[in-house]
Amino acid sequence: MILDAAFRAIGQMGDRRFQGVLLRGIGLTVALLVAVIWLVMWAAGWLVGDSITLPWVGTLTWLDNAASLAALPVMLLLSVFLMVPVASAITSLFLDDVAQAVEEAHYPHLGPAAPVSFADGLRDSLGFLGTLVLANMVALVLYLIFAPLAPFIFWALNGFLLGREYFTLAAMRRVGRTEAYRLRRRHLLTIWAGGVLMAVPLTVPLVNLIVPVLGAATFTHVFHRLYDPRRG
Repeated sequence: MILDAAFRAIGQMGDRRFQGVLLRGIGLTVALLVAVIWLVMWAAGWLVGDSITLPWVGTLTWLDNAASLAALPVMLLLSVFLMVPVASAITSLFLDDVAQAVEEAHYPHLGPAAPVSFADGLRDSLGFLGTLVLANMVALVLYLIFAPLAPFIFWALNGFLLGREYFTLAAMRRVGRTEAYRLRRRHLLTIWAGGVLMAVPLTVPLVNLIVPVLGAATFTHVFHRLYDPRRG
């Protein structure tokens, strides 16, 4: 079921709505990271000040520029690691478009779904971003202790988080948040397995940027396979 759902999602990647969500997510992510890099560089220069006077050396007037330049490679390095979680969080704001495109193509008999409000979507996106970043920071300890198993730990952890997020996004459009949580608990292992399938491409540069769209489409299929409106 999971593989079939993933293949169906891949087969629809040419959909204009899929591509629109992908481009919006990546564009906003790049803009946000550039703004943060600029802000950190400016703050580093401001904290150091325009000049400083040292004994036997005299007045140095270039420290603010040096601090700003020193902050640049650090922020560029961090942006490499933050690109995917930030893109995932921002893209999740628009994933309702992906789910709707999937349902119109594969489940045309369904009526319109209840849209998720922007406020709820923003709250969920920020919560997902915080959880994703925090969990992976904590997992760094496990990556160092169990280095040979690091890829499997990464896939298991992020698979759990991705499956949890994307299934909830797909389900709550149709059955509401409370019922989505109940279904998620009931089908935890299946959802986790689907999440691991989404987590594996996270380790492939550039390919990892399509994971949010692919995940939303895949778990829309998964939800409709798991949910039986006659018994929930």
